[in-house]
Amino acid sequence: MAAPALELRGITKRFPGVTANDSVDLAVQSGAIHAVVGENGAGKTTLMSILYGLFPPDEGEILIGGERVRFGSALDAIRAGMGMVHQAFRLFPTLSVADNVVYRAEPARRGGMLVDRAASVRAVAELAERYELAVDPEALVETQPVGVLQRVEILKALYRDARILILDEPTAVLTPQERDRLFTVIRRLRDSGRTIVFITHKLGEVMAVSDRVTVLRNGRSVADLVTAETSPEEITRHMTGRSVDLGRRAPPRRPGAPVLAVQGLEAVGEHGRKAVEGVSFEVRSGEIVGVAGVAGNGQTEMIEAVAGLREASGGSVVLNGAGITRAAVAERRRAGLAYIPEDRHGVGASHLASVSANLLMGHHRSPERQRRGWFNLAKVREHAQRLIEAFDIKAGGLNNPVSTLSGGNLQKVVAAREMSHEASLLIAEQPTRGLDIAAIEYIHGRLVSFRDEGGAVLLVSAELSEILALSTRILVMFEGRIAAELDPASAAEPDIGLYMTGARRDAGGGAADG
Repeated sequence: MAAPALELRGITKRFPGVTANDSVDLAVQSGAIHAVVGENGAGKTTLMSILYGLFPPDEGEILIGGERVRFGSALDAIRAGMGMVHQAFRLFPTLSVADNVVYRAEPARRGGMLVDRAASVRAVAELAERYELAVDPEALVETQPVGVLQRVEILKALYRDARILILDEPTAVLTPQERDRLFTVIRRLRDSGRTIVFITHKLGEVMAVSDRVTVLRNGRSVADLVTAETSPEEITRHMTGRSVDLGRRAPPRRPGAPVLAVQGLEAVGEHGRKAVEGVSFEVRSGEIVGVAGVAGNGQTEMIEAVAGLREASGGSVVLNGAGITRAAVAERRRAGLAYIPEDRHGVGASHLASVSANLLMGHHRSPERQRRGWFNLAKVREHAQRLIEAFDIKAGGLNNPVSTLSGGNLQKVVAAREMSHEASLLIAEQPTRGLDIAAIEYIHGRLVSFRDEGGAVLLVSAELSEILALSTRILVMFEGRIAAELDPASAAEPDIGLYMTGARRDAGGGAADG
């Protein structure tokens, strides 16, 4: 029998206070799609980072095609025929999409003296068209929405024709239609002889696209399963030790008075182009209003205008009866607004600060925790420890830099901090992105509890299953406008996807079905 395309034997990696990988074994056959799943802190991303040369293992070995290899850097891994699409984007913001894709493999002219940028643009445009990953090759990365950045990362790996491709949560910002197209690409790559390692928290995706699945738990590999012979329930039990039902819909509750009223909101996006046009809606106490939309259709700019991170160019925002359209962020916080931002790295957290300090932000003005500029350190630690335990944050220590946390645990820090504020309105933008099944279930429960206690929730999510499970009403955005308002009791994912892509609009959207 041929040697596996990729094999990890006894991989161990330790960080201060944490053993991220503990004697992990993994064998991936050539021409297979192999899923790797596990809870946050189970060691998935660390394991893939070791495989891609970003961390050296403390113990164990890596074999490619039966040959032992050692990677001193990602360049070594790339030269060995590997590519990786990272969960946290690794792009140069001030360079174009094309420059990012071809970086260190640029087409040249004049005998290799100069980069042929026209050839780069053509190559990326052709690649994007071939795999139906729409991007503007000449656009600056810093101007692009999150969904486009994900496509750029995928194109980077495809451009290098990697024989072993690691995909770390690649569908996090894709619509159902885009996800299905990506799956078609992944299957085509597999059928051409490439090997795919697919890291995901979405068990539906595991069942839909993978051939085998390895489950990690507490840093160890605890199960290696043939996908066709297992079930989401069995995988979940291996991951968590119990059964979890994420398909259960939140029981309805009668909404109360409006908490947030947005009327005719307009906002300008990058390059002076209007990103939000005449958006009006309400969020009442005791309800969750879900906002669905493909990245880049104005939902991010709309949320930023409501939260005070972007100036509204028109319209009004009213919170608890008080106009906050021009209010500063701190004023909005005092008025009763809490905010889980989409970008947990750039907006939601300070990477130079400790876990404890990040959990304190926004709570630091409390007389209980500080007086005359001096913090009560015992109260600060008590506050942080309470949230760490409540949200099951694997931090290693209160004083560890938050940058040492996994993506999912960083998201838990942001969610724990914001959901512990005494606010009447919670804006939750992609609140479960990158979280494991148990953490998603917990966050969903907290959102529903916040609603049931009379709070108003404005939920923005790329996960339509999440929108359907939690929302009282669903707003779908397309090209900066609300294209439809739907009842989750009668809406289905494919129908929402059609509104998200502009293929269908309701009567309020001003267009017939198309």
